[in-house]
Amino acid sequence: MAAFAQTTPVADRVAAQNKLFDEYYETGLRESPERATAVGDYRFNDKLDDVSLAAITRRHETAHGYLVRLRMIDPAGMPEQDLLSHQLLERALQNGDESFQLKDYEMPVNQQNGIHTELADLPLSMPFDSVKHYEDYIARLHAIPVALQQTTEVLRAGERDNLMPVQFLIAKLPGQCDGIIAQNPFAIPLRKFPASFSEADKQRLTTAINTAVQQDVFPAYRTFATFLRTEYLPKGRTTLSVESLPDGKHRYEVAVRRMTTTKYTPEQIHEIGLREVARITALQTTIAKQQGYPDLASFRAALAKDPRWIPTSQEQIVDDFRKYIAQMQPKLPQLFNLLPKSPVTVEPIPEFQAAAATHYQTGTPDGKRPGRVSVAVSDYAHRTLVLDEAVAYHEGIPGHHMQLSVQQQLTGLPKFRQHGGGGSTAFVEGWALYAEELGKEVGFYQNPVSDYGRLNSELFRAVRLVVDTGIHHYGWSRDQVIRYMTDNDVNGPLAQTETDRYIAWPGQALAYKMGQLKIRELREEARTQLGDRFDIRSFHDEVLNGGAMPLDLLQERVEHWIGSQRPVLASK
Repeated sequence: MAAFAQTTPVADRVAAQNKLFDEYYETGLRESPERATAVGDYRFNDKLDDVSLAAITRRHETAHGYLVRLRMIDPAGMPEQDLLSHQLLERALQNGDESFQLKDYEMPVNQQNGIHTELADLPLSMPFDSVKHYEDYIARLHAIPVALQQTTEVLRAGERDNLMPVQFLIAKLPGQCDGIIAQNPFAIPLRKFPASFSEADKQRLTTAINTAVQQDVFPAYRTFATFLRTEYLPKGRTTLSVESLPDGKHRYEVAVRRMTTTKYTPEQIHEIGLREVARITALQTTIAKQQGYPDLASFRAALAKDPRWIPTSQEQIVDDFRKYIAQMQPKLPQLFNLLPKSPVTVEPIPEFQAAAATHYQTGTPDGKRPGRVSVAVSDYAHRTLVLDEAVAYHEGIPGHHMQLSVQQQLTGLPKFRQHGGGGSTAFVEGWALYAEELGKEVGFYQNPVSDYGRLNSELFRAVRLVVDTGIHHYGWSRDQVIRYMTDNDVNGPLAQTETDRYIAWPGQALAYKMGQLKIRELREEARTQLGDRFDIRSFHDEVLNGGAMPLDLLQERVEHWIGSQRPVLASK
Protein backbone atom coordinates (compact mmCIF):
# COMPACT_ATOMS: atom_id res chain seq x y z
CA MET A 1 0.00 0.00 0.00
CA ALA A 2 1.38 3.40 -0.99
CA ALA A 3 1.81 6.09 1.64
CA PHE A 4 -0.90 8.76 1.71
CA ALA A 5 1.00 11.83 2.91
CA GLN A 6 -0.48 15.20 3.85
CA THR A 7 0.14 16.38 0.27
CA THR A 8 -2.43 13.85 -0.95
CA PRO A 9 -5.90 15.44 -1.17
CA VAL A 10 -8.00 14.92 1.97
CA ALA A 11 -10.76 13.21 0.00
CA ASP A 12 -8.31 10.64 -1.35
CA ARG A 13 -6.90 9.95 2.11
CA VAL A 14 -10.40 9.55 3.57
CA ALA A 15 -11.32 7.16 0.76
CA ALA A 16 -8.17 5.09 1.33
CA GLN A 17 -8.86 5.02 5.05
CA ASN A 18 -12.48 3.93 4.58
CA LYS A 19 -11.32 1.14 2.28
CA LEU A 20 -8.90 -0.02 4.98
CA PHE A 21 -11.69 0.15 7.60
CA ASP A 22 -13.96 -2.03 5.47
CA GLU A 23 -11.20 -4.57 4.89
CA TYR A 24 -10.28 -4.60 8.59
CA TYR A 25 -13.89 -5.19 9.64
CA GLU A 26 -14.43 -7.95 7.08
CA THR A 27 -11.21 -9.67 8.16
CA GLY A 28 -12.40 -9.54 11.75
CA LEU A 29 -15.65 -11.29 10.89
CA ARG A 30 -13.87 -14.03 8.96
CA GLU A 31 -11.38 -14.51 11.79
CA SER A 32 -14.17 -14.65 14.39
CA PRO A 33 -17.31 -16.41 13.15
CA GLU A 34 -18.83 -16.07 16.63
CA ARG A 35 -18.42 -12.31 16.54
CA ALA A 36 -19.97 -12.29 13.08
CA THR A 37 -23.00 -14.05 14.50
CA ALA A 38 -23.16 -11.52 17.35
CA VAL A 39 -23.49 -8.61 14.91
CA GLY A 40 -26.07 -10.39 12.74
CA ASP A 41 -23.79 -11.67 9.96
CA TYR A 42 -24.64 -15.35 9.55
CA ARG A 43 -22.29 -16.31 6.70
CA PHE A 44 -20.00 -18.27 9.05
CA ASN A 45 -22.60 -19.64 11.44
CA ASP A 46 -21.41 -23.23 10.98
CA LYS A 47 -17.93 -22.41 12.35
CA LEU A 48 -16.43 -21.61 15.73
CA ASP A 49 -13.51 -19.28 16.32
CA ASP A 50 -10.07 -20.82 15.85
CA VAL A 51 -8.53 -20.28 19.31
CA SER A 52 -5.27 -22.15 18.72
CA LEU A 53 -1.89 -20.60 19.48
CA ALA A 54 -1.15 -20.48 15.75
CA ALA A 55 -4.39 -18.60 15.06
CA ILE A 56 -3.72 -16.15 17.88
CA THR A 57 -0.30 -15.37 16.40
CA ARG A 58 -1.73 -15.09 12.91
CA ARG A 59 -4.45 -12.68 14.04
CA HIS A 60 -1.87 -10.56 15.82
CA GLU A 61 0.32 -10.35 12.73
CA THR A 62 -2.67 -9.43 10.61
CA ALA A 63 -3.76 -6.74 13.06
CA HIS A 64 -0.27 -5.29 13.26
CA GLY A 65 -0.23 -5.12 9.48
CA TYR A 66 -3.36 -2.97 9.59
CA LEU A 67 -1.67 -0.70 12.14
CA VAL A 68 1.31 -0.22 9.83
CA ARG A 69 -0.98 0.55 6.88
CA LEU A 70 -3.15 2.93 8.91
CA ARG A 71 -0.11 4.93 9.98
CA MET A 72 0.78 5.42 6.32
CA ILE A 73 -2.39 7.52 5.94
CA ASP A 74 -1.90 11.05 7.27
CA PRO A 75 -5.14 12.12 9.02
CA ALA A 76 -4.29 15.85 9.06
CA GLY A 77 -7.19 17.95 7.84
CA MET A 78 -9.73 15.14 7.85
CA PRO A 79 -13.31 15.88 8.99
CA GLU A 80 -13.91 15.30 12.70
CA GLN A 81 -15.54 11.87 12.42
CA ASP A 82 -12.90 10.57 10.00
CA LEU A 83 -10.10 11.81 12.24
CA LEU A 84 -11.79 10.18 15.24
CA SER A 85 -12.13 6.89 13.35
CA HIS A 86 -8.39 7.00 12.59
CA GLN A 87 -7.57 7.63 16.25
CA LEU A 88 -9.91 4.91 17.52
CA LEU A 89 -8.59 2.17 15.27
CA GLU A 90 -4.98 3.16 15.90
CA ARG A 91 -5.59 3.05 19.66
CA ALA A 92 -7.29 -0.35 19.46
CA LEU A 93 -4.51 -1.85 17.36
CA GLN A 94 -1.83 -0.43 19.67
CA ASN A 95 -3.62 -2.01 22.64
CA GLY A 96 -3.71 -5.31 20.78
CA ASP A 97 0.04 -5.17 20.19
CA GLU A 98 0.65 -4.45 23.86
CA SER A 99 -1.65 -7.26 25.00
CA PHE A 100 0.07 -9.73 22.68
CA GLN A 101 3.49 -8.80 24.01
CA LEU A 102 2.28 -9.41 27.56
CA LYS A 103 0.78 -12.75 26.43
CA ASP A 104 -2.56 -11.94 28.01
CA TYR A 105 -4.04 -14.56 25.71
CA GLU A 106 -2.39 -17.30 27.77
CA MET A 107 -4.91 -16.79 30.60
CA PRO A 108 -8.21 -16.94 28.67
CA VAL A 109 -10.37 -18.71 31.27
CA ASN A 110 -11.58 -17.69 34.71
CA GLN A 111 -14.62 -18.18 36.92
CA GLN A 112 -16.30 -15.11 35.41
CA ASN A 113 -16.05 -16.09 31.77
CA GLY A 114 -14.22 -18.35 29.38
CA ILE A 115 -14.73 -20.67 26.47
CA HIS A 116 -16.61 -23.24 28.57
CA THR A 117 -19.41 -20.78 29.46
CA GLU A 118 -19.29 -18.98 26.10
CA LEU A 119 -19.93 -22.22 24.21
CA ALA A 120 -22.77 -23.04 26.58
CA ASP A 121 -24.34 -19.71 25.59
CA LEU A 122 -24.47 -20.64 21.89
CA PRO A 123 -28.15 -21.65 22.06
CA LEU A 124 -29.02 -18.12 23.22
CA SER A 125 -26.65 -16.26 20.92
CA MET A 126 -27.59 -17.81 17.57
CA PRO A 127 -30.73 -17.47 15.42
CA PHE A 128 -32.98 -20.52 15.10
CA ASP A 129 -35.59 -19.48 12.56
CA SER A 130 -34.63 -21.81 9.70
CA VAL A 131 -33.49 -25.38 9.11
CA LYS A 132 -30.17 -23.96 7.89
CA HIS A 133 -29.61 -22.20 11.20
CA TYR A 134 -30.22 -25.46 13.06
CA GLU A 135 -27.77 -27.25 10.79
CA ASP A 136 -25.19 -24.50 11.39
CA TYR A 137 -25.66 -25.00 15.13
CA ILE A 138 -25.11 -28.74 14.81
CA ALA A 139 -21.87 -28.09 12.90
CA ARG A 140 -20.74 -25.87 15.76
CA LEU A 141 -21.56 -28.57 18.31
CA HIS A 142 -19.33 -30.99 16.42
CA ALA A 143 -16.51 -28.38 16.51
CA ILE A 144 -16.58 -27.93 20.30
CA PRO A 145 -14.02 -30.69 21.05
CA VAL A 146 -11.45 -28.95 18.85
CA ALA A 147 -12.10 -25.58 20.50
CA LEU A 148 -11.68 -26.98 24.00
CA GLN A 149 -8.51 -28.83 22.99
CA GLN A 150 -7.09 -25.65 21.46
CA THR A 151 -7.82 -23.81 24.69
CA THR A 152 -6.08 -26.56 26.65
CA GLU A 153 -2.92 -26.00 24.60
CA VAL A 154 -3.12 -22.26 25.20
CA LEU A 155 -3.44 -22.86 28.94
CA ARG A 156 -0.41 -25.16 28.82
CA ALA A 157 1.55 -22.34 27.20
CA GLY A 158 0.54 -20.20 30.16
CA GLU A 159 1.85 -22.89 32.50
CA ARG A 160 5.23 -22.78 30.75
CA ASP A 161 5.38 -18.98 30.97
CA ASN A 162 4.20 -18.84 34.60
CA LEU A 163 1.13 -16.91 33.53
CA MET A 164 -1.34 -18.61 35.85
CA PRO A 165 -4.59 -17.55 37.52
CA VAL A 166 -5.00 -17.83 41.28
CA GLN A 167 -5.29 -21.45 42.38
CA PHE A 168 -8.49 -21.27 44.42
CA LEU A 169 -10.25 -19.56 41.48
CA ILE A 170 -9.15 -22.25 39.04
CA ALA A 171 -10.80 -24.72 41.42
CA LYS A 172 -14.21 -23.26 40.49
CA LEU A 173 -13.86 -24.08 36.78
CA PRO A 174 -14.27 -27.89 36.73
CA GLY A 175 -17.52 -27.57 38.69
CA GLN A 176 -18.80 -25.09 36.11
CA CYS A 177 -18.10 -27.65 33.39
CA ASP A 178 -19.93 -30.31 35.42
CA GLY A 179 -22.87 -27.94 35.84
CA ILE A 180 -23.07 -27.31 32.12
CA ILE A 181 -23.23 -31.05 31.48
CA ALA A 182 -25.90 -31.51 34.16
CA GLN A 183 -28.12 -28.70 32.83
CA ASN A 184 -27.44 -29.35 29.13
CA PRO A 185 -28.18 -25.89 27.72
CA PHE A 186 -27.24 -27.27 24.30
CA ALA A 187 -30.73 -28.82 24.05
CA ILE A 188 -32.50 -25.45 24.38
CA PRO A 189 -33.14 -25.15 20.60
CA LEU A 190 -35.17 -28.37 20.77
CA ARG A 191 -37.75 -26.88 23.11
CA LYS A 192 -39.56 -24.90 20.45
CA PHE A 193 -39.15 -25.37 16.72
CA PRO A 194 -40.55 -22.79 14.26
CA ALA A 195 -44.09 -23.68 13.22
CA SER A 196 -43.00 -23.95 9.59
CA PHE A 197 -40.75 -26.96 10.24
CA SER A 198 -41.97 -30.34 9.02
CA GLU A 199 -42.20 -33.25 11.44
CA ALA A 200 -39.46 -35.00 9.51
CA ASP A 201 -37.11 -32.02 9.94
CA LYS A 202 -37.92 -31.80 13.64
CA GLN A 203 -37.14 -35.49 14.12
CA ARG A 204 -33.91 -35.31 12.11
CA LEU A 205 -32.63 -32.18 13.85
CA THR A 206 -33.53 -33.52 17.30
CA THR A 207 -31.58 -36.71 16.68
CA ALA A 208 -28.61 -34.82 15.25
CA ILE A 209 -28.40 -32.36 18.17
CA ASN A 210 -28.76 -35.04 20.84
CA THR A 211 -26.14 -37.21 19.13
CA ALA A 212 -23.67 -34.33 18.82
CA VAL A 213 -24.15 -33.40 22.47
CA GLN A 214 -23.73 -36.93 23.79
CA GLN A 215 -20.90 -38.04 21.50
CA ASP A 216 -18.92 -34.80 21.04
CA VAL A 217 -19.84 -32.04 23.47
CA PHE A 218 -20.14 -33.84 26.80
CA PRO A 219 -16.99 -35.97 26.36
CA ALA A 220 -15.03 -32.85 25.42
CA TYR A 221 -16.29 -30.99 28.50
CA ARG A 222 -15.38 -33.93 30.73
CA THR A 223 -11.87 -34.04 29.25
CA PHE A 224 -11.47 -30.30 29.73
CA ALA A 225 -12.69 -30.51 33.34
CA THR A 226 -10.23 -33.33 34.05
CA PHE A 227 -7.36 -31.27 32.63
CA LEU A 228 -8.34 -28.32 34.80
CA ARG A 229 -8.54 -30.46 37.96
CA THR A 230 -5.50 -32.64 37.54
CA GLU A 231 -2.98 -30.54 35.61
CA TYR A 232 -3.89 -26.86 35.59
CA LEU A 233 -5.17 -26.38 39.14
CA PRO A 234 -2.03 -27.62 40.96
CA LYS A 235 0.08 -25.07 39.07
CA GLY A 236 -2.09 -22.05 39.90
CA ARG A 237 -0.47 -19.08 41.59
CA THR A 238 -1.05 -18.47 45.28
CA THR A 239 -0.45 -14.69 45.37
CA LEU A 240 -3.53 -12.62 44.57
CA SER A 241 -1.94 -9.59 42.92
CA VAL A 242 -1.40 -9.62 39.17
CA GLU A 243 1.82 -7.77 39.95
CA SER A 244 3.19 -11.15 41.11
CA LEU A 245 3.21 -12.38 37.49
CA PRO A 246 6.12 -11.82 35.12
CA ASP A 247 6.47 -8.11 34.37
CA GLY A 248 3.68 -7.72 36.88
CA LYS A 249 3.94 -4.04 37.80
CA HIS A 250 3.86 -3.04 34.15
CA ARG A 251 1.08 -5.57 33.56
CA TYR A 252 -1.19 -3.87 36.11
CA GLU A 253 -0.31 -0.38 34.91
CA VAL A 254 -1.33 -1.43 31.39
CA ALA A 255 -4.58 -2.93 32.71
CA VAL A 256 -5.40 0.28 34.58
CA ARG A 257 -4.64 2.49 31.58
CA ARG A 258 -6.57 0.27 29.18
CA MET A 259 -9.63 -0.13 31.40
CA THR A 260 -9.90 3.52 32.45
CA THR A 261 -8.44 5.12 29.28
CA THR A 262 -6.89 7.71 31.59
CA LYS A 263 -3.37 8.50 32.77
CA TYR A 264 -4.22 8.11 36.45
CA THR A 265 -1.86 5.94 38.47
CA PRO A 266 -3.11 3.15 40.76
CA GLU A 267 -2.27 5.39 43.74
CA GLN A 268 -4.36 8.27 42.37
CA ILE A 269 -7.30 6.01 41.58
CA HIS A 270 -7.15 4.55 45.09
CA GLU A 271 -7.41 8.06 46.56
CA ILE A 272 -10.28 9.00 44.23
CA GLY A 273 -12.08 5.90 45.46
CA LEU A 274 -11.63 6.81 49.11
CA ARG A 275 -13.00 10.32 48.48
CA GLU A 276 -15.99 9.02 46.56
CA VAL A 277 -16.79 6.46 49.25
CA ALA A 278 -16.83 9.25 51.85
CA ARG A 279 -18.99 11.55 49.68
CA ILE A 280 -21.61 8.92 48.83
CA THR A 281 -21.75 7.60 52.39
CA ALA A 282 -22.58 11.12 53.59
CA LEU A 283 -25.52 11.30 51.16
CA GLN A 284 -26.77 7.92 52.35
CA THR A 285 -26.52 9.08 55.95
CA THR A 286 -28.81 11.98 55.12
CA ILE A 287 -31.45 9.58 53.78
CA ALA A 288 -31.11 7.38 56.87
CA LYS A 289 -31.72 10.30 59.21
CA GLN A 290 -34.64 11.54 57.11
CA GLN A 291 -36.19 8.09 57.62
CA GLY A 292 -35.89 8.46 61.37
CA TYR A 293 -32.73 6.47 62.04
CA PRO A 294 -29.92 7.84 64.21
CA ASP A 295 -27.19 6.74 61.82
CA LEU A 296 -26.47 4.90 58.59
CA ALA A 297 -25.52 1.64 60.29
CA SER A 298 -28.92 1.25 61.99
CA PHE A 299 -30.71 2.07 58.72
CA ARG A 300 -28.68 -0.55 56.86
CA ALA A 301 -29.36 -3.12 59.58
CA ALA A 302 -33.10 -2.46 59.38
CA LEU A 303 -33.14 -2.79 55.59
CA ALA A 304 -31.26 -6.08 55.75
CA LYS A 305 -34.06 -7.56 57.90
CA ASP A 306 -37.02 -5.86 56.24
CA PRO A 307 -39.01 -8.59 54.38
CA ARG A 308 -40.26 -6.03 51.85
CA TRP A 309 -36.74 -5.91 50.37
CA ILE A 310 -35.83 -9.60 50.58
CA PRO A 311 -36.69 -11.63 47.45
CA THR A 312 -39.09 -14.53 47.90
CA SER A 313 -38.25 -16.14 44.54
CA GLN A 314 -36.01 -15.85 41.51
CA GLU A 315 -39.04 -14.76 39.49
CA GLN A 316 -39.61 -11.77 41.75
CA ILE A 317 -36.15 -10.40 40.96
CA VAL A 318 -36.63 -10.85 37.22
CA ASP A 319 -40.10 -9.27 37.35
CA ASP A 320 -38.64 -6.29 39.23
CA PHE A 321 -36.16 -5.65 36.43
CA ARG A 322 -38.87 -5.93 33.78
CA LYS A 323 -41.07 -3.44 35.64
CA TYR A 324 -38.36 -0.79 35.95
CA ILE A 325 -37.19 -1.10 32.35
CA ALA A 326 -40.80 -0.85 31.14
CA GLN A 327 -41.50 2.31 33.15
CA MET A 328 -38.37 4.02 31.81
CA GLN A 329 -39.25 3.44 28.15
CA PRO A 330 -41.81 6.28 27.74
CA LYS A 331 -39.53 8.71 29.59
CA LEU A 332 -36.62 8.46 27.15
CA PRO A 333 -37.73 11.38 24.91
CA GLN A 334 -37.18 13.71 27.89
CA LEU A 335 -33.51 12.77 27.88
CA PHE A 336 -32.61 11.86 24.28
CA ASN A 337 -33.34 12.64 20.66
CA LEU A 338 -31.58 9.45 19.60
CA LEU A 339 -33.66 6.46 20.74
CA PRO A 340 -32.94 2.70 20.58
CA LYS A 341 -34.82 0.78 17.91
CA SER A 342 -34.04 -2.77 19.00
CA PRO A 343 -35.96 -4.61 21.74
CA VAL A 344 -34.58 -5.81 25.08
CA THR A 345 -35.51 -8.90 27.10
CA VAL A 346 -34.87 -9.83 30.73
CA GLU A 347 -34.02 -13.38 31.83
CA PRO A 348 -32.39 -15.13 34.78
CA ILE A 349 -28.77 -16.26 34.63
CA PRO A 350 -28.68 -20.08 34.43
CA GLU A 351 -27.37 -22.03 37.38
CA PHE A 352 -24.15 -23.14 35.67
CA GLN A 353 -23.21 -19.45 35.35
CA ALA A 354 -24.23 -18.61 38.91
CA ALA A 355 -20.88 -16.89 39.59
CA ALA A 356 -21.68 -14.28 36.94
CA ALA A 357 -23.04 -10.88 37.95
CA THR A 358 -26.10 -9.32 36.33
CA HIS A 359 -25.01 -8.22 32.85
CA TYR A 360 -26.14 -7.13 29.40
CA GLN A 361 -25.55 -8.89 26.08
CA THR A 362 -25.98 -6.90 22.89
CA GLY A 363 -28.62 -7.93 20.37
CA THR A 364 -28.24 -7.92 16.62
CA PRO A 365 -29.04 -4.90 14.43
CA ASP A 366 -31.59 -6.94 12.48
CA GLY A 367 -33.60 -7.56 15.65
CA LYS A 368 -33.50 -11.34 15.27
CA ARG A 369 -31.77 -11.51 18.63
CA PRO A 370 -32.86 -8.81 21.09
CA GLY A 371 -30.55 -7.29 23.66
CA ARG A 372 -30.57 -9.36 26.84
CA VAL A 373 -30.40 -8.30 30.46
CA SER A 374 -29.28 -11.44 32.28
CA VAL A 375 -30.15 -11.16 35.98
CA ALA A 376 -28.30 -12.86 38.82
CA VAL A 377 -30.87 -14.82 40.84
CA SER A 378 -28.98 -17.69 42.49
CA ASP A 379 -29.33 -17.95 46.28
CA TYR A 380 -32.12 -15.40 45.96
CA ALA A 381 -33.00 -15.37 49.67
CA HIS A 382 -29.60 -13.79 50.40
CA ARG A 383 -30.05 -11.09 47.76
CA THR A 384 -31.84 -7.74 48.05
CA LEU A 385 -34.40 -5.85 45.99
CA VAL A 386 -32.99 -2.51 47.14
CA LEU A 387 -30.63 -2.21 44.16
CA ASP A 388 -32.97 -3.49 41.46
CA GLU A 389 -34.19 -0.15 40.14
CA ALA A 390 -30.69 1.27 39.71
CA VAL A 391 -29.28 -1.90 38.16
CA ALA A 392 -32.24 -2.21 35.76
CA TYR A 393 -31.51 1.27 34.40
CA HIS A 394 -27.78 0.41 34.28
CA GLU A 395 -28.14 -2.79 32.27
CA GLY A 396 -31.25 -1.93 30.26
CA ILE A 397 -32.39 1.60 29.50
CA PRO A 398 -31.04 4.23 29.56
CA GLY A 399 -27.86 2.23 30.25
CA HIS A 400 -26.19 -0.51 28.23
CA HIS A 401 -29.10 -1.35 25.94
CA MET A 402 -29.64 2.31 25.15
CA GLN A 403 -25.98 3.07 24.41
CA LEU A 404 -25.12 -0.08 22.48
CA SER A 405 -28.36 -0.16 20.48
CA VAL A 406 -27.97 3.47 19.43
CA GLN A 407 -24.37 2.74 18.48
CA GLN A 408 -25.46 -0.10 16.19
CA GLN A 409 -27.99 2.08 14.37
CA LEU A 410 -25.64 5.01 13.71
CA THR A 411 -25.09 5.78 10.04
CA GLY A 412 -22.04 7.21 8.33
CA LEU A 413 -19.57 5.49 10.66
CA PRO A 414 -17.23 2.61 9.87
CA LYS A 415 -18.68 -0.71 10.98
CA PHE A 416 -15.91 -1.28 13.49
CA ARG A 417 -17.28 1.72 15.38
CA GLN A 418 -20.91 0.65 15.09
CA HIS A 419 -20.14 -2.77 16.53
CA GLY A 420 -17.17 -1.98 18.76
CA GLY A 421 -16.70 -0.94 22.36
CA GLY A 422 -14.60 -3.72 23.85
CA GLY A 423 -11.59 -1.42 23.99
CA SER A 424 -13.53 1.41 25.63
CA THR A 425 -14.79 -0.22 28.79
CA ALA A 426 -14.66 3.05 30.74
CA PHE A 427 -17.04 4.65 28.24
CA VAL A 428 -19.46 1.72 28.10
CA GLU A 429 -19.55 1.02 31.84
CA GLY A 430 -19.21 4.68 32.78
CA TRP A 431 -22.26 5.51 30.68
CA ALA A 432 -24.28 2.73 32.32
CA LEU A 433 -23.40 3.95 35.83
CA TYR A 434 -24.14 7.54 34.81
CA ALA A 435 -27.48 6.35 33.40
CA GLU A 436 -28.61 5.05 36.79
CA GLU A 437 -29.02 8.63 38.04
CA LEU A 438 -31.03 9.66 34.97
CA GLY A 439 -33.98 7.78 36.45
CA LYS A 440 -34.04 10.35 39.24
CA GLU A 441 -34.09 13.19 36.73
CA VAL A 442 -37.35 11.93 35.18
CA GLY A 443 -39.11 11.39 38.50
CA PHE A 444 -38.27 7.82 39.52
CA TYR A 445 -36.71 6.46 42.73
CA GLN A 446 -39.88 7.63 44.47
CA ASN A 447 -39.22 5.31 47.38
CA PRO A 448 -36.38 6.65 49.58
CA VAL A 449 -35.11 3.09 49.95
CA SER A 450 -34.82 2.75 46.19
CA ASP A 451 -32.98 6.08 46.05
CA TYR A 452 -30.69 4.80 48.79
CA GLY A 453 -30.18 1.76 46.54
CA ARG A 454 -29.13 4.06 43.70
CA LEU A 455 -26.51 5.58 45.96
CA ASN A 456 -25.52 2.12 47.13
CA SER A 457 -24.97 1.07 43.53
CA GLU A 458 -22.71 4.08 43.04
CA LEU A 459 -20.96 3.37 46.34
CA PHE A 460 -20.32 -0.18 45.15
CA ARG A 461 -18.42 1.19 42.12
CA ALA A 462 -16.48 3.64 44.28
CA VAL A 463 -15.48 0.79 46.58
CA ARG A 464 -14.10 -1.00 43.54
CA LEU A 465 -11.57 1.77 42.97
CA VAL A 466 -10.25 1.13 46.45
CA VAL A 467 -10.21 -2.66 46.47
CA ASP A 468 -8.99 -3.34 42.91
CA THR A 469 -5.96 -1.17 43.50
CA GLY A 470 -5.80 -2.61 47.02
CA ILE A 471 -5.48 -6.16 45.70
CA HIS A 472 -3.19 -5.62 42.77
CA HIS A 473 -1.06 -2.63 43.81
CA TYR A 474 -1.07 -2.58 47.60
CA GLY A 475 -1.14 -6.34 48.20
CA TRP A 476 -4.37 -6.57 50.18
CA SER A 477 -5.47 -10.03 51.31
CA ARG A 478 -8.81 -11.53 50.30
CA ASP A 479 -10.09 -11.12 53.86
CA GLN A 480 -9.01 -7.48 53.89
CA VAL A 481 -10.93 -6.80 50.69
CA ILE A 482 -14.07 -8.59 51.90
CA ARG A 483 -13.95 -6.72 55.20
CA TYR A 484 -13.70 -3.34 53.45
CA MET A 485 -16.60 -4.25 51.17
CA THR A 486 -18.87 -5.48 53.96
CA ASP A 487 -18.04 -2.36 55.98
CA ASN A 488 -19.41 -0.43 52.99
CA ASP A 489 -22.66 -2.42 52.79
CA VAL A 490 -21.75 -5.07 50.22
CA ASN A 491 -23.34 -8.21 51.69
CA GLY A 492 -21.17 -11.19 52.58
CA PRO A 493 -21.81 -13.61 49.67
CA LEU A 494 -21.67 -10.80 47.11
CA ALA A 495 -18.50 -9.40 48.67
CA GLN A 496 -16.83 -12.79 48.28
CA THR A 497 -17.97 -13.24 44.67
CA GLU A 498 -16.95 -9.71 43.73
CA THR A 499 -13.57 -10.01 45.43
CA ASP A 500 -12.86 -13.10 43.36
CA ARG A 501 -13.94 -11.24 40.24
CA TYR A 502 -11.44 -8.42 40.89
CA ILE A 503 -8.67 -10.92 41.52
CA ALA A 504 -9.38 -12.66 38.21
CA TRP A 505 -9.97 -9.52 36.13
CA PRO A 506 -7.43 -6.83 37.14
CA GLY A 507 -8.43 -3.26 36.41
CA GLN A 508 -11.84 -3.95 34.86
CA ALA A 509 -13.75 -2.87 37.95
CA LEU A 510 -12.11 0.57 37.76
CA ALA A 511 -13.85 1.43 34.50
CA TYR A 512 -17.34 2.13 35.89
CA LYS A 513 -16.65 4.93 38.32
CA MET A 514 -13.88 6.54 36.30
CA GLY A 515 -16.13 6.67 33.23
CA GLN A 516 -19.09 8.04 35.17
CA LEU A 517 -16.97 10.77 36.74
CA LYS A 518 -15.70 11.88 33.32
CA ILE A 519 -19.21 12.04 31.80
CA ARG A 520 -20.45 14.00 34.81
CA GLU A 521 -17.48 16.37 34.48
CA LEU A 522 -18.15 16.95 30.78
CA ARG A 523 -21.86 17.55 31.43
CA GLU A 524 -21.05 20.18 34.05
CA GLU A 525 -18.55 21.81 31.71
CA ALA A 526 -21.17 21.99 28.96
CA ARG A 527 -23.86 23.30 31.32
CA THR A 528 -21.55 25.98 32.70
CA GLN A 529 -20.36 27.19 29.30
CA LEU A 530 -23.71 27.03 27.51
CA GLY A 531 -25.83 28.36 30.36
CA ASP A 532 -29.57 28.54 29.72
CA ARG A 533 -29.04 27.15 26.22
CA PHE A 534 -27.75 23.85 27.57
CA ASP A 535 -30.03 21.03 26.41
CA ILE A 536 -29.62 17.67 28.12
CA ARG A 537 -30.92 15.79 25.08
CA SER A 538 -28.35 17.37 22.79
CA PHE A 539 -25.57 16.66 25.28
CA HIS A 540 -26.57 13.00 25.57
CA ASP A 541 -26.81 12.67 21.80
CA GLU A 542 -23.31 14.10 21.44
CA VAL A 543 -21.95 11.57 23.93
CA LEU A 544 -23.68 8.65 22.22
CA ASN A 545 -23.63 9.47 18.51
CA GLY A 546 -19.94 8.72 18.06
CA GLY A 547 -20.11 5.25 19.60
CA ALA A 548 -17.83 4.01 22.37
CA MET A 549 -14.44 5.67 22.66
CA PRO A 550 -11.60 6.28 25.15
CA LEU A 551 -12.38 8.99 27.70
CA ASP A 552 -9.67 11.35 26.49
CA LEU A 553 -11.10 11.28 22.97
CA LEU A 554 -14.63 11.72 24.38
CA GLN A 555 -13.44 14.85 26.17
CA GLU A 556 -11.96 16.25 22.96
CA ARG A 557 -15.19 15.47 21.12
CA VAL A 558 -17.52 17.06 23.69
CA GLU A 559 -15.33 20.15 24.08
CA HIS A 560 -15.29 20.57 20.29
CA TRP A 561 -19.10 20.35 20.36
CA ILE A 562 -19.32 22.96 23.13
CA GLY A 563 -17.10 25.26 21.09
CA SER A 564 -19.24 24.74 18.00
CA GLN A 565 -22.32 25.93 19.91
CA ARG A 566 -20.83 29.34 20.75
CA PRO A 567 -21.25 30.94 17.29
CA VAL A 568 -24.85 29.71 17.29
CA LEU A 569 -25.43 31.24 20.70
CA ALA A 570 -23.75 34.47 19.74
CA SER A 571 -26.13 34.90 16.79
CA LYS A 572 -29.25 34.59 18.93
